[in-house]
Amino acid sequence: MSNAAADVPAHHEWKTIAWLAILGTVGSLCVSLILNYLLLFSETLTPFGRGMITATLLPVVICLPLFVFIGLKLAEIRRYRRELNRAATFDTLTGCLNGRVFTSLIERRAIRSSPQGERSGAFLVIHPEHLNAINLRFGLNWGDEALRLIASTIRSCVRSQDVVGRIGASMFGVFLPGTDEADARTVGERIRATVSQVYFAPQGAEEVLAVSVGGVVFEQDLDFEDMFRPAEESLSGKGGFGLSRIQRASM
Repeated sequence: MSNAAADVPAHHEWKTIAWLAILGTVGSLCVSLILNYLLLFSETLTPFGRGMITATLLPVVICLPLFVFIGLKLAEIRRYRRELNRAATFDTLTGCLNGRVFTSLIERRAIRSSPQGERSGAFLVIHPEHLNAINLRFGLNWGDEALRLIASTIRSCVRSQDVVGRIGASMFGVFLPGTDEADARTVGERIRATVSQVYFAPQGAEEVLAVSVGGVVFEQDLDFEDMFRPAEESLSGKGGFGLSRIQRASM
């Protein structure tokens, strides 16, 4: 049944292409015949003049619309490709990297790190508070709006080289390469404070947004799971901030 259903759209596509090719050919032929007919009975043109007009005007009349159409279709294909690439890379709700891409970036960094390069950094896990209560009181749309506001706030609080991703239904990850413990704590506290100041008024009732932040500081690049577990365990809850440190001997 699935194969038969898949054949139906393909059949209609080929039917459309066939009709377009036939109509385009017939239309071009009609234009050519009409133009040659008019030129044939023109007493002011020499045979050479008729030939020059036919040789220059026909390609313009026929090819210009054709190549404009092809160009528009190519531009449309490029736009669809960009949209697909973005949809495969970014979370559609928050605009952050999706979990798969975020995890992959961290894993590749851990694999490619060189002993001479910067290998220390920090990883933060950010969990919105009271999101379920917002969903229950005001509906899922307002819960989504809260996530969008929190995601936008997180991105505004970090550097351009830092990486922000949505790693769960209601959880964000922030990778801070080259960041020490003091800077990581500053970033975490800045995110908490800024989120609490965001204006959020579902159905006209102003609510205070809050997030819990957990983090881990490391001196040597780790894979995602080795960072995520201790960072999640450091989540203090109730809008707090917890930070732990992982130390490893150099390989």
